[in-house]
Amino acid sequence: MRDPLELLDIRSLLGEEDRDIQATVAGFLAEHARPHVADWFEAGVLPREFARELGKLGVLGMHLEGYGCAGTSATAYGLACLELEAVDSGIRSFVSVQGSLSMFSIHRYGSEEQKLEWLPRLAAGEAIGCFGLTEPDFGSNPSGMRTRAVRDGGDWVLDGTKTWITNGGWADVATVWANTDEGVRGFLVPRGTPGFSTRDITRKLSMRASVTSELVLEGVRLPDSARLPGATSLGAPLSCLNEARFGIVFGAVGAARDCVEVALDYAGTRVQFDRPIAGFQLTQRKLASMALAVGNAMLLALHLAGLKEAGRIRPEQISAGKLNNVEAAVAVARESRTILGANGISLEYSPLRHANNLESVLTYEGTSEIHALAIGQALTGLSAYRG
Repeated sequence: MRDPLELLDIRSLLGEEDRDIQATVAGFLAEHARPHVADWFEAGVLPREFARELGKLGVLGMHLEGYGCAGTSATAYGLACLELEAVDSGIRSFVSVQGSLSMFSIHRYGSEEQKLEWLPRLAAGEAIGCFGLTEPDFGSNPSGMRTRAVRDGGDWVLDGTKTWITNGGWADVATVWANTDEGVRGFLVPRGTPGFSTRDITRKLSMRASVTSELVLEGVRLPDSARLPGATSLGAPLSCLNEARFGIVFGAVGAARDCVEVALDYAGTRVQFDRPIAGFQLTQRKLASMALAVGNAMLLALHLAGLKEAGRIRPEQISAGKLNNVEAAVAVARESRTILGANGISLEYSPLRHANNLESVLTYEGTSEIHALAIGQALTGLSAYRG
């Protein structure tokens, strides 16, 4: 049994269409990404042309309706995220930001003109989008953002800085959130707009196969048609984050599953004391615990997908999925590495690469502490981080 999810026969819970989509994504990645991802990680790059390939595959904004998007189920989207992150968190992160942050913000809050201009191109991977919310001094508390948008006649003038923005250095359009006199508003900022620049963040120890950047806005003048008309409060960007967090719930399972598969393969062939180490009790205990962790995380992900498809999912439930599954995946990645011994620190094997990436996943789109407090508030009715 190579796939730890076979232990609980998870596949039997999936519909035929969802299984076919998962298999298609996995097959594409086996050919186009797995042979190269260790080199991409080591070099700190993700080839831009790979975006077009993902567009042809149909995974960019796949859960959205119309405008060149497939309109798949939440489960299918989750399974695609699982397979993407089973290869590398950076690849899943690109797809999540493109589809669940950039495209979702336009799809949910944009004008019809904005949707027609951007969504088909973004879905095809012909254009790349990013989502500018996090700032150097405001991550967990986005309401404190310093980026400002001020009316000037019929235009808006934006000033501020965003950081740790996935896809930022590539982006043809950035969804930028700013405080205004009327509250938080969203704006579409095309690359090439005077006063708008990006700077890639380098020397990363995690998410290396991903473009991460700083966005700088210095007197950026935009017409009112660049404003997302449906976004009228901080709730708009937070709803986008919940879309992306849902993908993480499944993605973390993919990273953990890949780690266990590698550990199982290695343990079955690594001989010590004249027998494969898979035959030792302590190794089997590790493998059993990890398989249960992956299976439990997958069951939680599928349950949340069902709630999402029924239109009943709540933010604290997504927080529960993100907190549980990412923490479980981090533990599995680290434990898998121990089975590989010294070989586990080589890029020839994926667990330590996954562990490094998951350190970012643990803290982005809501730290574990913030998600724990969101769950605590749901349980007690009391906010522990707001006065």
